[in-house]
Parts: sequence; structure tokens; C-alpha cells
Amino acid sequence: MSKTIVNVRVTPKAKQAQVKVEDIDGLRVLKIYVTVAPEGGKANRAVMRVLSDYFDVPRTRIKLLSGATHRDKRFVIDAEITV
Repeated sequence: MSKTIVNVRVTPKAKQAQVKVEDIDGLRVLKIYVTVAPEGGKANRAVMRVLSDYFDVPRTRIKLLSGATHRDKRFVIDAEITV
């Protein structure tokens, strides 16, 4: 099975959760809005749930590569997907 790296820009404490796809500096980036605050990894877990639903893959196949404490993050998804 192939692995796909997904670039994400997170906005915590949003009014509603949503996903938008944008090109930022030549990179395709998912802008993910989550309703939780960035405390104790809650926002990261919420982003993983959103990615799981968006790509229809189990959460166990999604890992955070970088950006645990930043709004720009990189995730690896153990599945063939297209962004």
C-alpha cells in the first residue's frame, strides 16, 4: 500500500468544522477548520478525525509527521488518495 503526504493548515476554534483545498506557494494544501482549542493535542486529534472522514480511511492509518505545535502540519496517510 502506498503512503501519501498531506500538507495541512489548521484553524482552531472555528465556528464550524470544514475542509477547503487551496494552492499556497505552489503546494496543494488542505485548510482544515476545527471547533476545538489547540490545548493538549485536542486540535491535532480533531484534524485527524476530519482527515479520516474526508479521505474515508481509518484514523489508525493517519500519522502526524511534523507541526505538532504549529498551524502548518504534515500528515502521512497509509492509503492511495488524491488531494
